[in-house]
Amino acid sequence: MKNLFDENKAEGLDDLAMRVYTSRLLGSDQDLVLHGGGNTSVKIDDLLYVKGSGWDLGSIEKEGFSPTRMEALLALLEYKRLSDSEMVRYQKEALVDQSAPNPSIEAILHALIPYKFVDHTHADAVVTISNTVEGKALIEALYGEEYLIVPYVMPGFVLAKVIDEMTRGVDWESLEGMILHHHGVFTFDHDARRSYDKMIDTVAKAEAYLDAHASLSMEAVAKEASCDLDALGKLLSEAKGYEVALRLNRSPLAHYFASQEDMTLYHKGVLTPEHIIRTKRFPALFDQNYAKELESYIENYEAYFFRHATDEVMLNPAPNWAVIKGVGTLSIGKNEKETKIIEDITSHTMKAILQGEKLGGYQSISEADSFAMEYWELEQMKLKGK
Repeated sequence: MKNLFDENKAEGLDDLAMRVYTSRLLGSDQDLVLHGGGNTSVKIDDLLYVKGSGWDLGSIEKEGFSPTRMEALLALLEYKRLSDSEMVRYQKEALVDQSAPNPSIEAILHALIPYKFVDHTHADAVVTISNTVEGKALIEALYGEEYLIVPYVMPGFVLAKVIDEMTRGVDWESLEGMILHHHGVFTFDHDARRSYDKMIDTVAKAEAYLDAHASLSMEAVAKEASCDLDALGKLLSEAKGYEVALRLNRSPLAHYFASQEDMTLYHKGVLTPEHIIRTKRFPALFDQNYAKELESYIENYEAYFFRHATDEVMLNPAPNWAVIKGVGTLSIGKNEKETKIIEDITSHTMKAILQGEKLGGYQSISEADSFAMEYWELEQMKLKGK
């Protein structure tokens, strides 16, 4: 993990400009955040400037930070529970500029943390270690008492409430950061560079552990098999209800992953929870009988939906990515941009699964938690046209 902070570029920047600068440093590294992931903030007087919805850390501008009244955000912690729609409404009401983007779903947590600068990433190395059968013990051994270690809960209001309760009576000055199981890392400081440095150091520690205990050698595998993309495209277009765009990944990592004999590797789950909206929980597996294999995937997805659904609207049950046995992986989307995003996410996921297996077994969030994230209320409201 390389520290990219440049004193010359940071010289003379005001607080908000510094917030933009270090946010872009975090967003430029895909091992920290991917495609809109992560969030950052800065407190200026009585306002929290937090990353707004729809902005990407790698390209964020000052306008991408939502100026929100701190007092109003902290008052929300007095509620025992809030739905996503209620939380979004209250956060929007707390904006001092109603033309600004909606504040991040983590805005309340950013307000709670008593430091000027707060950084949050979904660092691959940390989450890979957390996403293992022994993840709890491994994370505690690596980070100990200098970090608040938080069990997995849904992001947003629930997470803010849990951390509020966990930190009552805690001396924040004793903490270097927070590790959120299956989710990511928070660091914070009154100085932007120190918060950024803490993030890099935190992730570097996890990377060093993986290098020592779970390095990947990409052992030689059999020569690539063949596949019929035209046939797959036709079947997938029929299942999706529109002409799909396909992106075939035949990188050494994808080929190695697709050539594993252990078929359970393809059903290990997501790297971080927010990825599930892009990829679904699992890929399809195509080997010989594409039509039958696609039908099986759809039947399994429908069964998963009905095991957990209450009043949700089922998403299209066809896969968003697939493993083509002995060939590589396939991203399936509406257009080339979407398939590239899916390929980026699944490439990081494949590496994490393979490394997690070397640490005793990869283990993502549960099926119930996966469903809760995939069918979160705001997404369902969009589907219902509200």
